[in-house]
Amino acid sequence: MNAVETWLRTHRAAILEDLETFVRIPSVSTDPAYKGDVVRAAQFVAQKLTEAGLADAKVRPTEGHPVVTASWRGAPGKPTVLIYGHFDVQPPDPLEAWNTKPFEPEIRDGRLYGRGASDDKGPMLIPIKVAQAFLACNGALPVNLVFLFEGEEEVSSAHLEAFVAANQDYLAADFVLSADGAQWRADLPSVITGSRGICALEITVRGAGKDLHSGRHGGSVANPIQALAAILASLHDESGRVAVPGFYDAVVELPTSELNDIANLPWSEADYLNSIGASAGVGEAGYTLLQRNWVRPTLEFNGVSGGYAGPGKKTVIPSYAQAKLTCRLVPDQAPDVIARQIAGFVESRSIPGVAVDVKIETGGASPYAVPSDHLGLALAESVLAEVTEVSPIRVRMGATIPIGGIFKQVLGLDTIFFSFATSDEDYHAPNEFFRLSSLSNGLKAWAIYLARLGAASAG
Repeated sequence: MNAVETWLRTHRAAILEDLETFVRIPSVSTDPAYKGDVVRAAQFVAQKLTEAGLADAKVRPTEGHPVVTASWRGAPGKPTVLIYGHFDVQPPDPLEAWNTKPFEPEIRDGRLYGRGASDDKGPMLIPIKVAQAFLACNGALPVNLVFLFEGEEEVSSAHLEAFVAANQDYLAADFVLSADGAQWRADLPSVITGSRGICALEITVRGAGKDLHSGRHGGSVANPIQALAAILASLHDESGRVAVPGFYDAVVELPTSELNDIANLPWSEADYLNSIGASAGVGEAGYTLLQRNWVRPTLEFNGVSGGYAGPGKKTVIPSYAQAKLTCRLVPDQAPDVIARQIAGFVESRSIPGVAVDVKIETGGASPYAVPSDHLGLALAESVLAEVTEVSPIRVRMGATIPIGGIFKQVLGLDTIFFSFATSDEDYHAPNEFFRLSSLSNGLKAWAIYLARLGAASAG
């Protein structure tokens, strides 16, 4: 380990240079205009895996953006770990809100600024470099490793499940160690023990065949905006609960002890609300804000459109109105089941003069929870405590990381999240950054983790 850690320290400048090169590739997966750049990012990852000493590294096609795989299985009798990360990024918009150009990385105040630096290019480069250090110093890795990096995480890993299902033998492992995820706070290390799933729908309400003058026709025909507002209002009751029949039927209620653990975390609701510019916390009655955010399901409205919303006035009754909504789901809610329940509830509404259509979007993802006694989780906590000199806490994630459900359902593998991004690093927003201290801590922590895992299985 001393030689490996020395190698990582002496090569840190070169590692940082590689990360800057990586960030310069605008691998935006949601926009077809960047398709070639996503491929370039995949090729960069394959090149770095090859340089690390993984001879079978390759870019592999899917029905969408490619994935990159590599493996090293030269440690018979040792555990096999499937390492996951993603090289696609969110769009940089709005560009005017960036202090620097999003794909021209810049180091300021111990931070590397650039789109994708934190989510997930910095964190996913770490295990590649750690593998390179072990192979350069020892000629071998302490455990068997399989690498799987994808180019579609930011679009709900749309084609990953099919790829995993078709390559189960190659991806066989004991558990997954994910470079994606995030530390909860910069001053408090954490391990993620669960993430919520997601499903998405679009509701369209249509009235007359064209926009109508609100003076000539107002009061005589249905207004799609009014009808849509009534539908949206019916989806929650006065206590903040989702009013769709069956929505909570499969929800696994956490024991009181785990709810209390969340309630007792060192966290201030007032500070959180102030940080996002909100005046009050609201939601399902009977739960704290963190409990609602981490372990309770939600139904949120993401956008509403219809009619005229420009400057001044335009007196029309619009021909249609539309809303987009998503649900964040918890174990054991199935995305397809929940989506069908909501669609059925909405379509059952009888509103004279309008037609209601519900489209269930593709790309739903299942919720996931790590077994609390998983050996990989305990090892992550031990390594984090050693590297940061602070005892880590266990947290949940209100957002969705599709791979937890995919790897569990297809491969039967649990996922341990071991990312060194931090939740305040503005990923998905302008001025995303990655702390250089996190890069250093991550390199050391991944090296210790793999070495300890190999030593634990010796003999």
